[in-house]
Amino acid sequence: MNIELLKNVCEKPGAPGFEAPIRNYILEVLENLADEVKVDNMGSVIAIKRGKNNPENKKVMVAAHMDEIGFIVTHIDDQGFVRFHPLGGFDPKTLTAQRVIIHGKQDIIGVMGSKPIHVMSQEERGKLPKLTDYFIDLGMSKEKAEKVIKVGDPITRERQLIEMGDCVNCKSIDNRVAVFILLETLRTVGEMPFDLYATFTVQEEVGLRGANVAAHHINPDFGIALDTTIAYDVPGAQGHEKITELGKGTAIKIMDAMTICDYRMVDYMKKTADEKAISWQPEILTAGGTDTAGLQRMGKQGAIAGAISIPTRHLHQVIEMAHKKDIQGSIDLLNACLENMDQYDWTH
Repeated sequence: MNIELLKNVCEKPGAPGFEAPIRNYILEVLENLADEVKVDNMGSVIAIKRGKNNPENKKVMVAAHMDEIGFIVTHIDDQGFVRFHPLGGFDPKTLTAQRVIIHGKQDIIGVMGSKPIHVMSQEERGKLPKLTDYFIDLGMSKEKAEKVIKVGDPITRERQLIEMGDCVNCKSIDNRVAVFILLETLRTVGEMPFDLYATFTVQEEVGLRGANVAAHHINPDFGIALDTTIAYDVPGAQGHEKITELGKGTAIKIMDAMTICDYRMVDYMKKTADEKAISWQPEILTAGGTDTAGLQRMGKQGAIAGAISIPTRHLHQVIEMAHKKDIQGSIDLLNACLENMDQYDWTH
């Protein structure tokens, strides 16, 4: 596995609406991997790889969102402390003691601060934290801070990728692992019957915005989303709560809170995985949505859509963890699905 590529993809900043750094890196990697590469008006990258013998001009759109959850600067107070607004979903307790990067005229490291427990009342100690309890401490005065940052600058989390046992661990595994999978698929996929529109979408974490626009433009016949999903295979979890488990294989989405996947795509993925001896597990995610919804519904006549999901522990934290076996299995399944789409009866 190309850990160096995965590390670079995960560590590049790219909060929703501010994806330029990760987009520019993707464009570098895409050189010579596609027949055509373009960037739409919202900033999503679309890499087109033509299929062979495709008289009906069938299109398969595969989407991996490139944005990561982050924040935006809303205020710098008289002492130089920064207030912020989230871009994407956060569990406030995960912010305690974390470092962040404010991307202004230059990158500035800050730390998430809050009221020390030593001066909290008993009532305060018993309450769950709120996002508004936190501020960013830059270790500098307001005058110095305002020379390099301003209201409206994006903020991302600071954490490097490491290998842990059979897993990788980093911030933004959601969804940079899917960006990695799609890049590797473009590099390794064999001859395909239909045209592939490999799309690296923007602003998924704030409402699937890039996928909606790209799908409307591309108008795909088939849609496959790539995204992480919950692996709640930890102490205390009941069997029905796990969703998926690390190391048990890639996940084939059946539904999430925004999409009931097309039964034909689910069946096709399952049969393809079994035929190719690729380990897989079913995924039903009752809360949360992915680009699958945009792929399925935003084309002019809709698409036969589903998703390949990567089991991930500790989602929306800086310690997100995925198993290398599941990542490779996701690449293998996507390749096999793209190479054999004309061998399935999509009319039943």
